[in-house]
Amino acid sequence: MKITAWGVSGIGEIVPGQQLGDIIFEACSTEPNGPLQDNDVLVVTQKIVSKAEGRLVEIDPTDPLSHKVLVEQEAVRIVRRRGDLIITETKHGFVCANSGIDLSNVERGYAALLPIDSDRSARRIRDIILAKSGVNVGVIISDTFGRPWRKGLTDVAIGVAGIAAVVDLRGTEDALGRMMQVTEVCVADELACAAELVMGKSTGIPVAVIRGAEPEWFRDSSMNEIVRPAQEDLFR
Repeated sequence: MKITAWGVSGIGEIVPGQQLGDIIFEACSTEPNGPLQDNDVLVVTQKIVSKAEGRLVEIDPTDPLSHKVLVEQEAVRIVRRRGDLIITETKHGFVCANSGIDLSNVERGYAALLPIDSDRSARRIRDIILAKSGVNVGVIISDTFGRPWRKGLTDVAIGVAGIAAVVDLRGTEDALGRMMQVTEVCVADELACAAELVMGKSTGIPVAVIRGAEPEWFRDSSMNEIVRPAQEDLFR
């Protein structure tokens, strides 16, 4: 198995009302970004999705904590507080810092909220690519999260379309012939991480293409595969 990934250049600054599917299709229509092929995976950062969908809210640019009101408004549960840090659960089921609200790579005086439905956002991009090119791609909306018990940030999937969120390997044999009992692989998060390596945090590249994913990963899916139900969560 060989996987390749590259950042998509030429996207430009996104403003509310723009259709990302059209923009990504045009950017990927020719080399070096494309053309796209069946079973490519497009990884699109949450920030440009939020911008395109108008999920920007004005805040006081002189007050570094002015977005904290939005944090509580966007939360369904406050998980933990420590100083200015708030860990929340969003209505999507994500447990993350500050309800996923971000100030980086956003015009001063604005905060970016998470998309209302990132699965729907991913499906819209996928549908436009298919309609314009006839090419079936998977789409992942990615965001940067911290992780309990581990330092450092990593990108994860917050929306998926046309690509498995989780691949269930239970009931299959490992390399030594033993039956796997509990192995479920979150390939959407793994692909989001791979894409971040070629996009970076400050390069102005908000989209990546990954080529070489396993063909059987391409199917209908949703974030419901990833978000752990409360009754299965050992830490609530």
